[in-house]
Amino acid sequence: MKVIVHRWNAIAQWRWDVGQDGDGPDEDSEEDLCGICRASYEGCCPTCKVPGDDCPLIWGKCSHVFHMHCLLKWIATPASKSQCPMDRRPWGTRKSR
Repeated sequence: MKVIVHRWNAIAQWRWDVGQDGDGPDEDSEEDLCGICRASYEGCCPTCKVPGDDCPLIWGKCSHVFHMHCLLKWIATPASKSQCPMDRRPWGTRKSR
């Protein structure tokens, strides 16, 4: 049997690898949302218009993940006391994986 491909249409989907195990790729859980703006990691923060490299995620030493712009805005407020908004530990950025 010989197969000849005349046309090929590629389709792709990207997702941030936040290191959280789920039941499947389409799982919509609380773990897939930014803890500050409550928008999906695959989306973008309220400041940005397009998701992706221009709206990156940031991981804390406490293992919480946020949109970078959301966290920077949070840290800039005096009420934050430079603490993680989820567990109130002192904020520190985790090194790259």
